[in-house]
Formats: sequence, structure tokens, C-alpha cells
Amino acid sequence: MHASRRTLTRRAGASAIVLTAVAALVVVPGSVASADTIPTGAQSLESVNQAGRYMRHLNSTGQIAPVTAGSDAQTKRDATFTIVNGLASPACYSFQTKSGLFLRHRDYRLRVDANTGDATFRGDATFCPVAGSVAGSVSLVSHNYPSRRIRHRDSALWLDTYQSTAQFQADSSFRITAPWAPKTTQGPVIPGLFADPHIMNFNGRYYLYPTTDGYASWSGTYYKAFSSTDLVNWTDHGVILNHGPDVSWADNSAWAPAVAARNGRYYLYFSGGLASGNTAKQLGVAVADSPTGPFRDALGRPLIRSGQYSGQAIDPMVFTDDDGQSYLYWGQGAARVVPLNNDMTSFDPARVRVITPSGYNEGAFVFKRNGVYYFMWSENDTRSEDYRVAYATGSSPLGPWTKRGVVLQKRLDAGIKGTGHHSVVRAPGTDTWYVAYHRFAVPAGNGTNRETTIDRMEFNTDGTIRPIVPTL
Repeated sequence: MHASRRTLTRRAGASAIVLTAVAALVVVPGSVASADTIPTGAQSLESVNQAGRYMRHLNSTGQIAPVTAGSDAQTKRDATFTIVNGLASPACYSFQTKSGLFLRHRDYRLRVDANTGDATFRGDATFCPVAGSVAGSVSLVSHNYPSRRIRHRDSALWLDTYQSTAQFQADSSFRITAPWAPKTTQGPVIPGLFADPHIMNFNGRYYLYPTTDGYASWSGTYYKAFSSTDLVNWTDHGVILNHGPDVSWADNSAWAPAVAARNGRYYLYFSGGLASGNTAKQLGVAVADSPTGPFRDALGRPLIRSGQYSGQAIDPMVFTDDDGQSYLYWGQGAARVVPLNNDMTSFDPARVRVITPSGYNEGAFVFKRNGVYYFMWSENDTRSEDYRVAYATGSSPLGPWTKRGVVLQKRLDAGIKGTGHHSVVRAPGTDTWYVAYHRFAVPAGNGTNRETTIDRMEFNTDGTIRPIVPTL
């Protein structure tokens, strides 16, 4: 990502956010050598040469149209996009509507559609911002047609071949402004499609490590890290491990990462497969000197090979007990645990134990509170609206476990479905606990278009977990 920084001044009413580039971006016509940065989250985009007219969708097609403080609520919603992680590239961006659709080009016409997750759609819905025709404006270059940019023609939005004329450059330049329809709910905590969040606190700062979602068959290839001091405002630290260049034995299915710390180093446990049609997954471990990476493959081979144990080798999680011993949990269909060696990258196969509870599917997570061990997992399929979290308690990291029941599930009155694959964190020095989990993206998500959110997790006086009410 381009190194230039920007200062943001929000408008009052409808006046624009002014983006002042610290370093200019040199753009070669017909190519995108490097993407600039723009603010993520809810924004609106105003035409540079037709002030007061904004990018919007109407009957699924993209156009520019007048929007004022007196415009109706639907017009304001249609002129608001959530700028998110690029579906085809983390160095670029995608634009999501309030109804959950994505701005994309089809036959060079801009429209909004539901994300199908295939490579063509992801490319069509990803745009790389470069310097616009006037200071503080941006031009949006197609990720898969880098010689073309979004421009307005007769008020319609098209993807047209770059021209060096002043008219084209003005027609293809937009100012990013404060949203006409601002966000009114708490979630998701990170904008865009992310699932399987693993949350940790290292040295007083919270870190989120999710699966990058929105891919057909969950075929994403990279992991990002996010950090926060307050669980509300998150910093995107970019890609921390990419299967393509960083992992020799996997190039696909970058799923459900988990990070543990030991001896000043950080260990990223992850699953991966090949894009060649072999659906078998394997578990790996990568290491870094910082919780935000970059991570490097510690072994150059899987830590757990496909077929080494029954069940699918996915969803790793590491719990470290008070005595310093770390335990690795993993598996879909069957839950397993094994004590890790001090190097955090090996274990004694003879010590692997099966601890599969009734109802278990995947997503094991273990923590300890007041001397009690809690073993949590996800039930049902992540594509089902009934994906949910259950838990058990025990007297050791290995069990035996007593099942306590479902603690987190869908809330249809709020449009929340598929709540699962969670993780838990305690605020340092307190008995305040939080649960991070994914759900179908609201309102138009499904089992491959999921978003990450966080809620409080509270306990009864007997140590059992109170039902978690998912919130918007």
C-alpha cells in the first residue's frame, strides 16, 4: 500500500471531508503501480465537477445524482457506501451499499449486486484509488481492468478507458465525504467481510485475527491483523501472512487463525489447502517478533498433515495455563488437544487426546476463570443460520468436560443469523469478558459473506455463562 498519509477534516452537514496527501502519487495512465489509501467505513462520494451530485445506486444501476439535507432517507442511503477491504486485493477497496450489495462493473456499466465470491465478481467489485484531478480528490481504477476508471457520463457511472483529457479526469474524480446515512449500529467492529475472529490481549492492547471472507468456497489466501485499545476503534495492520508467497505447502483456504505468545515471540496457527482441487486441509504454524507480523512459516511444512488424524485439520487454538504449559486444540468433526513443546512448533503425537463433546462441529476455544476451565465450540454448519456456540466446563485443560449447553445463537428479531466461531478475551486486571464472533453480514450475508462483531460475556454466581444476547 502506498506510504502517503492523509489528514481528514469532516464536514458539518454536507460539506466535504478534505483529504490532503502528504506525498503525491505518480500515476502512469493505463496502470496502477501502487494504490493510495482512503478512509474505510461509511462514506459518500461527491463528483468533483458537478458539486452536490453524489455516487448512488438506483434500481441497481450506478449514477450520480443530487443529494441534499432535504433529500429523503432512501436517497441518502443509496448515496452512502461502506468502504471495505478489497474483495480481490487488500491493497485496494470495495464499496458496500447499506443493503449489503457491492458496487461492481458489468459490461463496463456500474451497478450493485450481491457478492457471489467468485474471482470475476471480486475483481469487478474492487477498485484502487489514485490521485484525482484536484487536490483531495480520488479516481477509482478497476482492479481487473487497470486501464479503466469509474467516470460519469450523462449522469450514469461507467468504467471507461483512461484518457489524459481534462474532461475525463474531472469526470472520473470524486471527493470522499462524510456519509449521508451514517452508521447507527455497533457492529461489525471492522468494516467488511471477516469471519472466525481470534481475539487476544498482548501488553494491554487488543488484537483481532480473522479469516478474510467473501470468497466462494472460503478460498481466501491471506490473513490481516487489527488492533485496538478500546474494542471500538481498530487499526488495520495489513496482511501478516499470505499463503501465496509465504507458505510453500498451501496456496488456498486461509482459515481461522489463532495467535499465542511465548518468550517474546508470537506464533500464528493456521489452516491451509491447495487450489488444485485437493480439498484436504492441513495445519501450520508461523512465527514473528511482533503481534502484527510479518509472520514466516516456522517449519516449511504442515504441523499437522491432512489425514494424520480423523476429522478435518482446521480451526487451531492455543490455550496457555497458569503454569506456562500451552495446549493446542483443533479439528472439525472431532476435537483434539495435545500439550505443545516449549518451542511451540512441535508436540509428542503419543499425547494427543480426543475430547469431542456431543454437538461439536468445529471452532474449539478454551479459557480459564476462577480455577474452572471452559471448553467452547461451534455447532451446526457455518452456512446455516443455526450456527451457534455451546460450552462445557472441566477441572483441567484436558477435561473431563461437563456440557452446559448453548450460550450464543441467532436472534431473528434483529436479523442476526449464523452466530459462531468465536473467541473470548478478558480485559486485563478485571473480571470483564468479551466474546468476538462472526455472523451472516447484516442485512444480506450468508455463510461466505460474514462479518465480525464483539459483545459482552457475563457469568452467573455459580460460574456458568449467561446467555449472550447478540447485538447490532
